[in-house]
This record gives sequence, structure tokens and C-alpha cells, in this order.
Amino acid sequence: MALRRTRAAADPDAPPRAIALPATWEQGAAEALACLAPGLGPVSLPSLAEGWIARLSARAVQTGVLEAIDAVALAESLRQLVITRRGAPGASTWRGDAKVEPRFVLNLPAFLDATGGFDAAGYTAAVGTGVQALEALTGGRALRLRLGFADLAGLLAACGLAYDSPAARDVANALSALTRGAAEQASARLAEKHGAREPAALLWPAPPARCAIPGLAVAARRALDAAGATQGLRHHGSFALTAADAAEALLGCETGGLAPAQGATRLVQDEAGRVTEQPTAAARRAALLQGEREAAALLAPVTDKAREAMEAAIRPYLHAAAPAPLARPEPARPLPPPRPAVAARGNVWRVVVGGHRVLLRTSEAADGSLIEVGLSMGKEGGKDGSALRGLLDGFLQAVNIGLARGVPLSDYVTAFSYTRFGPAGLVEGDADILCATSVMDWAFRRLAISHLGGGEARRLWPDPTIEECAVDAVTLPGDRGPLLPLDLPAQPSPAARRRSFRLVG
Repeated sequence: MALRRTRAAADPDAPPRAIALPATWEQGAAEALACLAPGLGPVSLPSLAEGWIARLSARAVQTGVLEAIDAVALAESLRQLVITRRGAPGASTWRGDAKVEPRFVLNLPAFLDATGGFDAAGYTAAVGTGVQALEALTGGRALRLRLGFADLAGLLAACGLAYDSPAARDVANALSALTRGAAEQASARLAEKHGAREPAALLWPAPPARCAIPGLAVAARRALDAAGATQGLRHHGSFALTAADAAEALLGCETGGLAPAQGATRLVQDEAGRVTEQPTAAARRAALLQGEREAAALLAPVTDKAREAMEAAIRPYLHAAAPAPLARPEPARPLPPPRPAVAARGNVWRVVVGGHRVLLRTSEAADGSLIEVGLSMGKEGGKDGSALRGLLDGFLQAVNIGLARGVPLSDYVTAFSYTRFGPAGLVEGDADILCATSVMDWAFRRLAISHLGGGEARRLWPDPTIEECAVDAVTLPGDRGPLLPLDLPAQPSPAARRRSFRLVG
């Protein structure tokens, strides 16, 4: 196996590590390998994989799950699955973390051949290997295993099937039936040696009689029939789709479980640091088998209803509920049209905050509503003062845009009152506000008193104390506890209380 050497990090903030991996594997696999390997030193895929395979094989023999010869065969099967990128255990197994429940994932597109045919026999064998591996990892004690597949969307696109189509759901249903049947056959073989804990299922949801992938429906039916003819199962459940981790990225999976694709391209950073848009691996595979025009359409994002329909097609064969889909941001709500900026009047305040001159200007509409706010400071402060004035100008422009679009002034006052930065301290020239934690604090509380009701505004946003105006203060006016009218009585010490005791006999 030819290896190439590169450098990669688990995340942008981590230091790059020396990585050795197969020459044909992409940079994303190197980053996944950096994430899977504990520590910060160099990482080699063969060495890292051999580490957990050796631990798994030794545990299988020590716990009696497998005979020594069977453990050797299992180790070889695991090597083949990893090197062909058909399957691997989850991240906890690579890292040697025994506290996390192990999982095993199979990469569906890796079982396609050059013409788009699906290797059902190889997939059945891989499911059996995964069940054996999980049984060994848990020492034969687990009642439920977590074996599942990934990148269903990539497989469907390679076969020319739109994710939101009856044909795609038939394929997913047949794949799930095949996975369940193969997993329960492997569980039954373990039960023959170690004892059954669960009776074999006799009633199954009928898989489709045929589907778009040749031979898949027949293989699924045979797997279910064979599982139903066993004498019992070792596990209560074995087929479960779980949340993806770095193991999926190492195998080249671009979607976890039954998740739909998010598009045919992705943004990547090249060695020069430039961000470019490139087709995904699923798009390249689909373009080879179906043509470039079809690839983009097959991998286009779909609605939530399409994912729900796909999950409903798979659910009858799952032993556990599929993980919830990733949350999507809500679509942006249309902004209300800006109000006409016709000023009828305005006010000007000139004050001194913490020894620095500040001028606040407002423009108001005929109905008294606030239209625009302007804030300027004197030239004290040198270079730092100039930078602060520039930041305040940009900030006030954003506030004015919000006011024009109907954002309530109270939202701004709540957000920016009591912000702390210099200048701060005593306020001269404003009879309503005596102290401020910053120029911004004074300005927004001044606007609240003028436009949101003077008395109510003073109650909601009271003056801070001079101590609270310090930039490094840790409390705000709202943090004050109740003020007692009298000092608490002095409490005598335990020794004094003991001296006051009298022995009565």
C-alpha cells in the first residue's frame, strides 16, 4: 500500500500533525485521521488501525467471544474494510475510549462497482464483521449493538435516483431490510455459541419485490428469511443509525445515515490558503455514472418532508430511532419598509462623561418617534479617542438603520445600557443621569428617559454607583441585593457562646 505524507489538523485552531495515509485518499481523510488519533504527534493510518484491531482481537479471545483462529480472521476482515473504505468503528474505538459505547459504520457508496452495481454479498459479509467487532469491543455483554450505514444520499445519486422519489425510498427500504437481516444472522451465529437472549423475528415488514438496484430486493428478502429461520438471537437489537463522527469522514462519507445531500459542491481551502468551490465526491461519482448535468440535480437540497418520508421508509427495520436532523437556520424574515425620514424637530444634549465632552443629537418625526441619533465626542484622548469616535459613528449608523426599519428603541436601551469602557464616571450637564459606565450607557439611558417615559425609564434603568462605573467592576445596578434599613446584630463567636453556658444540676 503506497502512502503519502502530509500535514493536517483536527480543527483550524489545532497545530498541524504529520499524517501518513494511502496516496489516493483526499485531504479530508487526513484531517479525520488527525481527529481520530489521540495526542499531538505523527499519525500513520496502518499503525493507528493496527492498534485498535490488535486490542479488539485480544479482547475477543480473552472474553471468550471468539476462538483465536476466528479472531485472526476477524482482524483480517477489519483491515480489508478499512483499506477499501467500506467500514470502520466509530471514533471512540480509534481513540481507545472505553467509556463511550462503540459503534460501527458502513460506507454505502464504497460497495458500488464501476458500472453502478451494488455488491450485496460483500455488504452482507461486512455487516457480519461489524457485528462481531462490536461484540468483541463490548466483551459479549452488550444487549444492543449500534451498527449502521452512512452516505445513503451519495449511493442514490450514483444510481441516478432523486432523494425525494419513490424509487429512492424503495432502495433505502431494501438496504435497511438487508442490513437488519444480515445483522440478525450474525447475532444468531453468536447465540449458537454463547446462548440466545432474544427469539428470532417471525413477522417482518415486506421489503419491495423489486427496486432500481439489480439484485438488492432479492438479497434483502433472502437475508430476512435466513434470519427468521434461526433458533434465536444474541442481541435485542443491532441495526441503528447513529450520529456521524470523524470515522465517516475517514471513510469518505459526506452525509451521515439517511441524511440528504446539501448540494453538489463545497467550499475548500487550497494549499495557498484560497477558498474555492469544488464538486463533492458524490457529485464526481454521479457525474461518471450518470453525466454531469444529472449530478447537480440529484444532489440538490431537499425539503424536510422528503427526509421524513425517507426515514419512514427505513424505520420498520431499525432497532432504534434515527438521530434527529441537524437544525437549519430559519429563513430570514422580510424587513418592514423604512419609515420616511422627515424630521419635524430634534434635541441636543451637551454633557461631560468622566471628564470627556459628549454631544448627543436626535431627530424626531412629527408624532415624536425617534428617527435618527447622532453622537460625537471631543478631541480628548489622542489616537485612542479617534478610534473610539470612529467605532461610535459606525455603531450609530447601524442603530439608525434599525430605527428606520422599526426596531423598538427599548431593545437598544436594554442591550447597551451599562456597557463598560472608558470614559466613564460622573456625568456633568444632565440632571437626570449622574453617573454612567460609558458614553454609550449615558446616551441610551438618556434616550430612554426622553422617549420611553422619564419616571418609568429611571426605574428600569437606574443610575449606577460610582464604584460600578469602574471598567473592571463585576456588578451592575440590577445585581444589587436588598438594602436592609439597619445593621445586622453582632454575632458572638462560638467560644463566647460557650462561656455564657451555665451548668444546671
